[in-house]
Amino acid sequence: MYHQPVLLKESIEGLNIKKGGIYIDATFGGGGHSFEILKHIGNGSLIAFDQDEDALKNKPDDERLILINQNFRFMRNFLKLYKVLPVDGILADLGVSSHQVDEPERGFSMRFEGNLDLRMNQRKSLTAAQVVNEYPIIKLKDIFFKYGELSNGSKIAYEIELARTREYIGTTKQLQSATQKCAPKGQENKFYAKLFQALRIEVNDELGSLRELLDQSVGLLGTGGRLVIISYHSLEDRLVKNYMKSGNFEGKISTDFFGNPEVNFRPITKKPVIPSEDEISRNSRARSAKLRIAEKK
Repeated sequence: MYHQPVLLKESIEGLNIKKGGIYIDATFGGGGHSFEILKHIGNGSLIAFDQDEDALKNKPDDERLILINQNFRFMRNFLKLYKVLPVDGILADLGVSSHQVDEPERGFSMRFEGNLDLRMNQRKSLTAAQVVNEYPIIKLKDIFFKYGELSNGSKIAYEIELARTREYIGTTKQLQSATQKCAPKGQENKFYAKLFQALRIEVNDELGSLRELLDQSVGLLGTGGRLVIISYHSLEDRLVKNYMKSGNFEGKISTDFFGNPEVNFRPITKKPVIPSEDEISRNSRARSAKLRIAEKK
């Protein structure tokens, strides 16, 4: 198992697991959360998803587990195919797995010289290098502003345009070199983390996939079923928070004729659960994690 699961105890407790139940791990990764779910479900079933083929190497030999090598946005189709609806709980840990970060050629880490790839599903064609070298400046600016929350998106796009006219930007270090003038002094690591985050979200359509997961969850969960989501940046967390509260991504609660709120979920966590200092010291990946839990009404 190559992945130290974040907020393991808290997320498993949040699922409120019943023996014999049917549970979904939408982001199998290194299998940490799935291994723990299997300890609690008795003769129940666990259906796990992961679009990264490398994750299949971590599948335990357990007939209660079905591991599907697909993005979780296709969850509804597969659960209908396997005739396992409704389910009792859905867990998603939206972070990049430790394995992806530690493989230089995948381009997920700024610590290594690696290909500017950033694909979670390596069967997809679009890479971060294509985005950086082929997207028009105006589109790059929007990506950095919207997905990286970088206020100097125009300057970043301009510097990339200058650099790519000289040479193809194909590696993580070439991108850092091309944009070094845009990094605030003393905050270089934070700047590059946001830059790479923006590209990763674009390459993998991460927010689109998350919206589909949330939208599908209402129809997939039985009454009292739990939705447990761990997010790592404000764009994800805002979608999760609003959806659990209101059933839409804007956070606007609609009411019926009598003024009663029409919502599908009851939030179990009023504020997000965050990792302890001890967990962060053991696993730096956990630093920005936020866990939210809701129960289907």
